Amino acid sequence: MSIKLSPVDKVSSIEQESFLASYYKPLKPVVIQEPSKPWPAFKKWTPEFFKEQHGNKQVKVYDGSFVVAGKNYMSNAKTISFKKYIDLVMTTSQDLRMFLYNIKSEIPELVDDINFPTLINNVSKSFVFMFFGCKNSVTQMHFDIDMSHVFHTAIRGRKTVYLFPYEESKNLHRYPFTCRSYVDVEKPDFEKYPGLRKAQGYKVQLEAGETLYIPSGYWHHFVYDEAAYAISLRCANQTLLGKVHGFYNLIIMQSIDRIMNKIFPKNWFEWKEEQALKAN
Repeated sequence: MSIKLSPVDKVSSIEQESFLASYYKPLKPVVIQEPSKPWPAFKKWTPEFFKEQHGNKQVKVYDGSFVVAGKNYMSNAKTISFKKYIDLVMTTSQDLRMFLYNIKSEIPELVDDINFPTLINNVSKSFVFMFFGCKNSVTQMHFDIDMSHVFHTAIRGRKTVYLFPYEESKNLHRYPFTCRSYVDVEKPDFEKYPGLRKAQGYKVQLEAGETLYIPSGYWHHFVYDEAAYAISLRCANQTLLGKVHGFYNLIIMQSIDRIMNKIFPKNWFEWKEEQALKAN
């Protein structure tokens, strides 16, 4: 038995009207193959470029402890030089990632090397996030806490991406007070997580130069098939419900989770797991 997964549509290019009608309004993911290729970043941002031009910067890197109860929960594993991290990305196979690295504030000149999408309005130019990962890194199943729409452009390397609508939260056994699930969609345990038998989602291989549109609230799980890095551009949810939902997640839900993990890490995590397993 396997999870019901459909392929994500891939289009070479798309007009705004078609994008809004076919993907944005119905909240359906799509891969757009062409828009990123004229970006200067696509040729300029080599591993050597990052090491030579920005290698002395100190960066926070993350591993599997990010989602484990305790002192590293929702925190970085360590801080190292960008040069050392790029060397690790390109030469090792391990779960060591760098994410939500805002180049707008950290290396603002890099923003000149990308083009902002014109398919929707209000794409943020203040939060321009980069994501890096070694081969075999895994970004575990989650949805973006602020409920934004995301355009994720692969600059280098290939990834496998699993996507599920927000409505599948129960079937994915969401942990309460978090935007996380601990299911393994690559090797699903249907006995422990019976909701996976009913879950319906998407699977796609994202190649360098392609842009994946991830609709607001969509669950996503990334597997780095190769050493890779990418840019994510965000558009805040434009509906009142979406704005309120994002505000609640960021200000209230996340605060409760962090405080309880700090005071009662083991008991709090076990309670969340118990509730998640009761979901189906």
